[in-house]
Amino acid sequence: MRIVVCVKQVPNPEIAASQYCVDEQARTVAPVAGVQWVMSPFDEQAVEAALRIRDAHPATRITVMSLGPERARNVLKHGLAMGADEGVLLADTAFAGSDGYTTALTLAAAIRKIGNVDLVLAGRQAADWDGGVVGAGIGELLGVPVIAFAKEVHIEGDVARVERVLDDGTETIEALLPAVVTVSNELGTPRAPSLRETMRAARKPVAAWSASDLGLAADTVGAAGARRVLERMFIPVKQNRCEFIAGNSPEEQAVGLAQRLREAKLI
Repeated sequence: MRIVVCVKQVPNPEIAASQYCVDEQARTVAPVAGVQWVMSPFDEQAVEAALRIRDAHPATRITVMSLGPERARNVLKHGLAMGADEGVLLADTAFAGSDGYTTALTLAAAIRKIGNVDLVLAGRQAADWDGGVVGAGIGELLGVPVIAFAKEVHIEGDVARVERVLDDGTETIEALLPAVVTVSNELGTPRAPSLRETMRAARKPVAAWSASDLGLAADTVGAAGARRVLERMFIPVKQNRCEFIAGNSPEEQAVGLAQRLREAKLI
């Protein structure tokens, strides 16, 4: 079995939001000085899901794939240290400014280039923009089934059996392979890289592919091919106001509070 896990490098989610600065004119977020770049936590759980499948099916080969600049090689190394077999870095200046669509387009082209991929795994969403659309986009472009928000993934023959998270519970869905599955945090804590795998990771192969390697024209990828229109980026202004409700008793205060909430059309 061949599994591809799509991973993204993001600023450490533990960094306080107050450390970020939004450039409203350029409509971009200014980088934090000395920011630590890590694998998106949902993607880390997708790698864990792939490793659990290989635990049950030892002949499985796992490829971790990332679209990003040269520094994204570090998240591939992390995936290899967790136990993946090989990495693919999609690095090209033409990929800069990718939106959800062009990211999915590029990843789908790379998956086709690998060939004979049985299962594509990804995090339910990235921990930076929280779009949550790339996984479904890959499935649409590859023409295969997509199952989202997985908490468990099992492979039985040529069928993926997935327990997925709902707002009020879970449901189990089956899909014929090949398929795309996005993994949610309910999967559980991913394994930490062992010393043995960390040492082996330095010797595992990492391929680097450009747009031309994937047969993609420069005007169809990155910002040139993006379909998202970013009209404005700004930090919302918070206006807090405290009002004390007068009354000679708790009952009078309750009535006054209800009236104010009704006037504000909150009830």
